Amino acid sequence: MKLADAKKQFISSWGAFGTHWGINRTMAQIHALLLVSADPMNQDDIMEQLKVSRGNANMNIRELIDWGLVERVTIPGERKEYFIAEKDIWKVATQIVHERKKRTQSYAKDA
Repeated sequence: MKLADAKKQFISSWGAFGTHWGINRTMAQIHALLLVSADPMNQDDIMEQLKVSRGNANMNIRELIDWGLVERVTIPGERKEYFIAEKDIWKVATQIVHERKKRTQSYAKDA
């Protein structure tokens, strides 16, 4: 399997897996793309690689930031916003559990 094929497979699988921890497929695919990217990516790069609309990318990136899984970074001389994902999978899993617990408690209070 070539590296590009493995990357596509990981993004697809992580997208499917993300629905099990409470996020939509596109949000999980963006997270996966950022996980495997060596360099920060801007929204245009994410849109191009995943073939998603600007609105969809923007909404899901903001949600990933809210979940604490992605952060904005600045690159000197660049006007665009760039994004990176936490690479430590243990920290990612811990953050997902924390957010799921927080959101479950919030939904229980509203019911």
